[in-house]
Amino acid sequence: MSTQPVPAPKPAKSRLLQDGRDMFWSIGPLIVACIVLAGVLGMCSFQGTGPAEGPVPTYDAPGALQADAEALKIPIRLPKLPQGWQANSGSRNGIDGGRTDPASGERLRAVSSTVGYLAPSGMYLSLTQSNADEDKLVGSMEADLYPTGVEDVDGVTWVVYSGGDRDGRPGEPLWTTRLNGPTGAAQVAITGAGTTEEFRTLAAATQSAAPLPTK
Repeated sequence: MSTQPVPAPKPAKSRLLQDGRDMFWSIGPLIVACIVLAGVLGMCSFQGTGPAEGPVPTYDAPGALQADAEALKIPIRLPKLPQGWQANSGSRNGIDGGRTDPASGERLRAVSSTVGYLAPSGMYLSLTQSNADEDKLVGSMEADLYPTGVEDVDGVTWVVYSGGDRDGRPGEPLWTTRLNGPTGAAQVAITGAGTTEEFRTLAAATQSAAPLPTK
């Protein structure tokens, strides 16, 4: 009885000889996964762009300024502003070598408290209260400013600074004065994109307020 020889199995196809269909089925799932991932990342990026929507952020200026007065140990005033003004931000900062000790002449670290306000027009102004010397406070807020005049607000003289450079455009003006009180003096500065009348409103509300009491 004769037997038929069993054919030898075909050798595996060399990877070098794989045709386009083999390569497609090998990397196809990877391509699909990359497309899906790119779409997800694209949606995340898109959702994070554009101007913020919704109401203007609110800020507890009375609470924040009281806390600053307690923590910084400098005279802090809470301006009583007309209806339509809204506090929307605040911060504390330090200025190395920002003040001169009157007894020793030594340069010491100064501190400051800032609250940002939106005027009824929608323009932003900030009020900074500090124990820094005038030049050091101004320099810490905006570079290359120089005094260009004064404004009299109900008998208080505010020095007006101008200049600066923001992307080739003149910087915002800055008004500053030194307010004395029973607990000492404070250098106060106002800056922002508001009108002269809005500067005067914030200046008057600040200088007419008494320093907040501290424990």
